[in-house]
Amino acid sequence: MEPTVTRFPPSPTGALHLGGARTALFNWLYARHTGGKFVLRIEDTDLARSTKASVDTIFEALEWLGIDWDEGPHFQSQRFDLYRRYIAKLIDAGHAYYCTCPPDAVEAMRRRAQQTGAKPKYDGTCRHKGLGPSPDAVVRFAAPQAGTTVLPDVIKGNIVFQNAELDDFVICRSDGTPTYNFVVVVDDITMGINTIIRGDDHVMNTPKQILLYKALGAPLPIFGHVPMVLGPDRTRLSKRHGAMSVTAYRDMGYLPEALINFLVRLGWSHGDQEYFEKDDLIEKFNLENIGKSAGVFNPEKLLALNAEHIRNTSPADLARRLLPFLTSRGFEAQAGPYLEGAVQTLQPRSKTLEEMAEGARFYYQETIDYDPKAARKFLKPAALDPLERLFEQLQALNDFSEKNLETAFKRVMDDTALKLGKIAQPVRVALTGTTVSPGIFEIISVLGRERVLDRIQKGINFIQLID
Repeated sequence: MEPTVTRFPPSPTGALHLGGARTALFNWLYARHTGGKFVLRIEDTDLARSTKASVDTIFEALEWLGIDWDEGPHFQSQRFDLYRRYIAKLIDAGHAYYCTCPPDAVEAMRRRAQQTGAKPKYDGTCRHKGLGPSPDAVVRFAAPQAGTTVLPDVIKGNIVFQNAELDDFVICRSDGTPTYNFVVVVDDITMGINTIIRGDDHVMNTPKQILLYKALGAPLPIFGHVPMVLGPDRTRLSKRHGAMSVTAYRDMGYLPEALINFLVRLGWSHGDQEYFEKDDLIEKFNLENIGKSAGVFNPEKLLALNAEHIRNTSPADLARRLLPFLTSRGFEAQAGPYLEGAVQTLQPRSKTLEEMAEGARFYYQETIDYDPKAARKFLKPAALDPLERLFEQLQALNDFSEKNLETAFKRVMDDTALKLGKIAQPVRVALTGTTVSPGIFEIISVLGRERVLDRIQKGINFIQLID
């Protein structure tokens, strides 16, 4: 059996969005699962709308997701000579012909057909004229006028099209640019693509493409058309549903592993399993478990998956990824034990890296600004004595191990007859400026002796000024 060869062919007219990323992912996973090859092709024949910025953004998004390619990127705009040779081949074989019917005449043909209840299509006026090339001529494919064309779809099953309803569609415009359905077939044949997984908005293009494969004497690839991704209201996914480009999710602090996990579950399943690592997906992904119903975009589910992936990522790895988010806030953060320690305290509470970076603010601030409400409630005269006692206990410690910290707090609790919360909350506000943070012993352990003593002393000074 020949190796699987899949492809992802984005058009560079904008950023890579979730639907396109899912298509890339399915093709990439199947190639990796079967030990095959994944080809990247840029479909930039629309020269007016295609931009280098879009190409770069697509590459950036794929690389961030970890979707690598074995061949390419191929650019359709650089393959026009190849397309011309294949057009000539179809004309020479009688499968295509030149047509000089003006657009308004073709439109009139379609209206007349529609008025009689027939399929609105070109009527074949130039089909047997034997015309040659001319400045105003297009090239049309001579589609069969009887019988059926069958699309064998591994997801939807066989789909049958009546050839009488198919048009003699244009494969080359009068300006010499080839059309989409033609170039993708030439590309897929010449690149050895034998498995095509794509959105089911391409189903209606496929019978034309099948006819081109047959006319060119090429074997059909495996086709699998995946149901589209819908918004919660069951309409096609768009920005109004909260869906954004892949790089926007990166910039909001989502992990690529979480986005991949989320995307693959929009249309594929493996029992009841929801959480997947990438290696797990490569091992289990197949075409048989792609669903027939549309996946529904659920931003809350994506956020929950991201939180789970954050919890399951090593602190060292998360620290590396968190650095840009800290730097963007003006913090002089560096990789190392301090950052890793801070990350470990924040992991259980963070849903995104953006949220984690905000939660890490107190670890990097030189001066702690107290939340006014927290200061009024906890940095008040009643807290002065326990804070001073704790300062003395901590000042006597050289080792801020959790055991030593517990002992220090226990002594203050015994001396003051206060419960841990009555002591810990003023300390928390002094150390972080807020009442919400990781565990107090975790914070102290990460901040270290010098920072902790300095901040508690400043908390004491703050209370003395209002006393």
